[in-house]
Amino acid sequence: MQQFVIHGGQALNGEMIPSGNKNAALKMLAACLLTDEAVILRNVPDIGDVRVIIKIMQGLGAQVNWLDERTVRVHAHNITTTTVDPLLAQKIRASIVLAGPMLGRCGRLILPAPGGDTIVQRRLDTHVIALKKLGAEIAFRDGVFDMRAEKLIGTDILLDEASVTATENALMAAVLARGTTVIRNAASEPHVQDLCHMLNQLGAQIDGIGSNRLLIQGVERLHGGEARVGADYIEVGSFIGAAAITNGTLRIKDADPQHLDMIALVFARLGVTWQTEGQDIIVPAGQDLTVAPDLGNRIPVVRAQPWPAFPSDLMSIAIVVATQSAGALLFHEWMYESRFFFTDKLALMGARITLCDPHRILVQGPTRLVAVPNISSPDIRAGMALLLAALAAKGETRISNIQQIDRGYERVDAKLAALGAHIERIEDKSGASLTETQETRFFGNA
Repeated sequence: MQQFVIHGGQALNGEMIPSGNKNAALKMLAACLLTDEAVILRNVPDIGDVRVIIKIMQGLGAQVNWLDERTVRVHAHNITTTTVDPLLAQKIRASIVLAGPMLGRCGRLILPAPGGDTIVQRRLDTHVIALKKLGAEIAFRDGVFDMRAEKLIGTDILLDEASVTATENALMAAVLARGTTVIRNAASEPHVQDLCHMLNQLGAQIDGIGSNRLLIQGVERLHGGEARVGADYIEVGSFIGAAAITNGTLRIKDADPQHLDMIALVFARLGVTWQTEGQDIIVPAGQDLTVAPDLGNRIPVVRAQPWPAFPSDLMSIAIVVATQSAGALLFHEWMYESRFFFTDKLALMGARITLCDPHRILVQGPTRLVAVPNISSPDIRAGMALLLAALAAKGETRISNIQQIDRGYERVDAKLAALGAHIERIEDKSGASLTETQETRFFGNA
């Protein structure tokens, strides 16, 4: 086990290049199973979740090799088994997106229930309903999915929620299905768009990309090719927040700013702005971190909603920025009932946060954040938020369980150090952090 040791209070200055979008890379890798020809993916982030999905695919018989630090070649010429290693499946939730390509290519998949984050037990019913509409037979017994499909037939699918991974699963199954498939109430996040563009480059026929209605005309086979993973807009948003709360000047290169419009609107409510130059964005120092109230001086609300609204994965980052902004802000996370359960750690560091219920918190700022001896990262996004708080807090903070952060952020410590942060990765020899009782006591006194 490893820790981050952060000596906060240093402004972040300089340039950085964001890694490829984690959520796009995972699905684009899985989509390579749809063809028996080689596919090359560029700008793939070398992170924990990507390494796991690659191991799963290799276990199924695919040849997967890194050509350089950001380029992966996949050749699934022979699928030798349709059973996923249970230990690997339980490490990431994204293992569920193997269902669409494996049913489309092989007509079978044995998949132990996926694992992943602790923020909620996310429902998989939408996946099952969509795949059944295409003709799959799915049984779930003793924690294992048994999926079969003699043939997939195009159909009209209305998703009961705009689930990203269910949309991706359905469209990957549909590209090799016989006939036409319509997916309504489809998710349209940048990573869904990346996947659609990749599949079209391999010979699929997908229309409506970027909208909530996808039209897929099934084809007999896909061929090989190349595709590029877009910039991780969640990492971009995280570094914007880091620059703002440390009063630094940051240029983020190749940031794909076309996907940042709603993020810009919400961050502006916190007093954070930036300029765009081509594909780069520049976050200036000296930001006026003040919450812009609603009409009548009412407390504004930030809600996580399906794209193109504000993304749930940036809620934790926005909360940390709000602790340094003058004014009050209510955050509403309707999807994940445990998303805010890391905020006791922020309160321990001095933040003024009121947990209204599992889905809403009130943040009042600004407050001076103070370092704490040892806190633990509960999930990817909360871990990054705690890292930002540690960068803003004067003194030494140690964050344990950082493999959670590594799952979603590529070499984040090296990127931050290059910008002037005092951060070090060390072996965690103690194996302990503040106990739940201690955290509750500090949270109660905050």
